[in-house]
Amino acid sequence: MAISSWSCRGWAEGRSERFAEIASEFVRLKVDVIVTYGTPAVVAAKQATSDIPIVFAAVGDPVATGLIASLARSGGNVTGLSLQQSDVAGKRLELLREVVPGLRRLAILANIGNPAVMVDIGEVQVAARTLGLEIATLEIRRGEDIARVFDTLKGRVDALYIPPDVLLASNRIRIITLTLGARLPTIYGNRESVDAGGLMSYGANFPDLFRRAAGFVDKILRGAKPTDIPVEQPTRFDLVINLTTAKVLGLTIPETVLLRADEVIE
Repeated sequence: MAISSWSCRGWAEGRSERFAEIASEFVRLKVDVIVTYGTPAVVAAKQATSDIPIVFAAVGDPVATGLIASLARSGGNVTGLSLQQSDVAGKRLELLREVVPGLRRLAILANIGNPAVMVDIGEVQVAARTLGLEIATLEIRRGEDIARVFDTLKGRVDALYIPPDVLLASNRIRIITLTLGARLPTIYGNRESVDAGGLMSYGANFPDLFRRAAGFVDKILRGAKPTDIPVEQPTRFDLVINLTTAKVLGLTIPETVLLRADEVIE
């Protein structure tokens, strides 16, 4: 029995062109299940095979990005767990505005090669209009683009929004260094960036999603078809705040926000 999974390391530090190569290799090996995460990786796997079951541990919005027909029935060889990341975009902006009371202008760092990020941007723009915020979108496709777009931020925005994305996550140290250098409050979609020195994050609990993905693999290996296994949504969302970073940025985190945090790093 062969079960294959690829991770950030397996796709060479954000080189999305490697997805198709790795997916083709899995098909050549005739694996029983492909386990992956992130919309671009799932797209590559779907393009490589319509027969081998694919389980995604976490993708942004599988319906809006066309990966599946519906959460109840995928309509193909793909199933797994959705981040529903666009559903929490408004919540992230509300949290950021509580922490940065004078917030008027917001930038989004966006990997435009990720369909889920593009969906997230649309939700952020809707939420921003409701909150009266101006939005600037910084478009990248490679890690090498990050420093260049940061040069355009100086004096233009009050805070930064980083959507959940494997390319951005693999470049989190670079991004955190640049945000701290620019004294720019930033909210992330994953807690790993906050562990590494980012200000705050709000989003689905990734370890919980990956544990639950194992149950999907078990069902498939016991004979279930992916299309018959409903896609599930997160049940745990975490708010993580780095107080050390807040002090560096000269911010005082309101007590009302701290009391809602699942973890505070000091």
